[in-house]
Amino acid sequence: MIRWIWAFLDRPAQRFDDCAKFWSTVTGTELSARRGEHDEFRTLLPDPALFAAAGVKMQAVTGLGGVHLDLDVDHIPTAVRTALDLGADLVANHPDYAVLRSPGGQTFCLTPSGRATSTPAPAVTAPDGTLSRLDQVCLDIGRTDHAAETDFWKSLTGWNFQQGRRPEFARLRADEPRPIQLLLQRLDDDRTTSAHVDLSSSDIEATAAWHETLGATVVERHEHWIVMNDPGDAVYCITARDPNNGV
Repeated sequence: MIRWIWAFLDRPAQRFDDCAKFWSTVTGTELSARRGEHDEFRTLLPDPALFAAAGVKMQAVTGLGGVHLDLDVDHIPTAVRTALDLGADLVANHPDYAVLRSPGGQTFCLTPSGRATSTPAPAVTAPDGTLSRLDQVCLDIGRTDHAAETDFWKSLTGWNFQQGRRPEFARLRADEPRPIQLLLQRLDDDRTTSAHVDLSSSDIEATAAWHETLGATVVERHEHWIVMNDPGDAVYCITARDPNNGV
């Protein structure tokens, strides 16, 4: 069973501080102290008065970076065996965590449970009163891999599967409150599965405008979502979902 899920924002080391400041601001969190052998890790910490657990971490990396998932489980060797039986590949097996790739190539880690036991953080209020919340990781899946990748994540998480209004989208959501749900997006082309984060918003144009003042840029506008780049040029989306849903 997955006890908790983390969205891990991997950002280029040379732009990491700008990215950390940006994501801390738009999520209404405080940055933890740096940790790791190279001071490469930080956690976005909600206000302790909210009695909410963190759900987003950041890592300074070489290269362009991206997004991966950390899944907290009770027994890592058993969870690794399950993931391998479902078609994952083992990348690295460390004493206290394991790094794997899904059948389509998305990196994720299996990590010890027990570090997060409270509810997810609520929506953040922007200066103009608009609400938003980083509450979703979208898995961008190539056309050929889509069926196998969807089956993999359904089986690994055991979460509720719901087909979206558009045929290229489906959602996985846990029964218990979790900081992150998964959106599965079928792409028109074939490529390795990757991921980006989505923020739900009560007004996508207002949220996008706020993010632009903080260093983000608009890439594309759609009816129900806006594609953005953060200060590290990583793609994310602002979507017209209810930011209070699920809290």
